[in-house]
Amino acid sequence: MRVLSGIQPSGILHIGNYFGMMQPSVELQHQHSCYYFIADYHALTSLQDAEALRQNVKEAVIDFIACGLDIEKTVLFRQSAIPEVHELAWYLSTLTPMGLLERCTSYKDKLAKGITPSHGLFAYPVLMAADILLYQAELVPVGKDQKQHLEVARDLAQKFNDTYGEVFKIPEPQIRKETAVLPGTDGQKMSKSYNNTVEIFAEEKTFRKRIMSIKTDSTPVEDPKPIEDSILLEIADAVGNGNAIDEMRAAMEKGGVGYGDLKKQLFQLLWTYFEPMREKRQEIVKEDGYWLEVLEKGEIRARETAKTTLEQVRQAVGIR
Repeated sequence: MRVLSGIQPSGILHIGNYFGMMQPSVELQHQHSCYYFIADYHALTSLQDAEALRQNVKEAVIDFIACGLDIEKTVLFRQSAIPEVHELAWYLSTLTPMGLLERCTSYKDKLAKGITPSHGLFAYPVLMAADILLYQAELVPVGKDQKQHLEVARDLAQKFNDTYGEVFKIPEPQIRKETAVLPGTDGQKMSKSYNNTVEIFAEEKTFRKRIMSIKTDSTPVEDPKPIEDSILLEIADAVGNGNAIDEMRAAMEKGGVGYGDLKKQLFQLLWTYFEPMREKRQEIVKEDGYWLEVLEKGEIRARETAKTTLEQVRQAVGIR
């Protein structure tokens, strides 16, 4: 089964990216044919700093490999290295009802957060659909916040097939606990746009500072702490260390421990979890140019697939 997923290089990758996309992607590579891309076109909706974008792409590739991506088993590539995606996005846009995009809650949420509206932000789901359909993806891991965009992709694939004949496979979503929205330090979805992230490979002092800044209530030290909707427990649960999480939960229910100590426990849990990945990343960085070689190899394979699909699409719509 072919799996496709992408990650935006709109900033330095954080633990929400890891538990939401990267960790599940690493697991899937052992059972399926996986295509993973760095979504630099999508990043332009929120990042207009050329040098920062280039650096973020590089860091995202290095981080992904450090977190366990097997470049022999997967196809890793830049979205912008495959020009066919824009041509397909245009064909799909001619079949996209305006109302379908207007109903997308992600666009409304971003406007509510004060992000400047643009055509790119509004039409984001069409380009995302092209990303998925161009590679004939059958399974797409998504978080709950992206499920609606995948539904748009499914709708457009079906509408294209109904209009022009069977060309696209209808992708299925995979929504798992790991891909649920991870809260940031302020309780909102962890997002670079909200400046509430904990970067995966931050220096120890910075990493600790971000964990210690997590928003908590004013429950006194001696009292039991609320378990429901606890940011600390939600982040700890993502790690999957049952004993450590049970101990933290028991301490919160019993009382007598302050949030400062609980945050220190969470810091140690996360710092230890990512230690092997930090070591691997240090080795990768030593190999100058390795990250680019990985991308170029993946882009050759990705474009071969993209060209095959686009030729079928052109034939179907009458473009030669």
